[in-house]
Amino acid sequence: MKIKIEIDVTPKEARSTMGLPDVEKMNAALVKEMQTRLQENIAALSPESLIGQWMGFGGKMGEQFMDLMGQVTTPGKSSKP
Repeated sequence: MKIKIEIDVTPKEARSTMGLPDVEKMNAALVKEMQTRLQENIAALSPESLIGQWMGFGGKMGEQFMDLMGQVTTPGKSSKP
């Protein structure tokens, strides 16, 4: 015996039927805050900014990055004895 029940409700109707809180306003506020933070920090991800930060360490960051990439591409081989 098979019984099939199909309920066609919107998410809002389902939440109210089950007694769950309406989180639309909170979700909208969180999305807006994330967008604001991303827009504020997007300049820090530009290639010029990243290179400037790496060179601020006297070029050592670039060397360390190249060593790390060498270790990743050649497993089992260390760049330093």
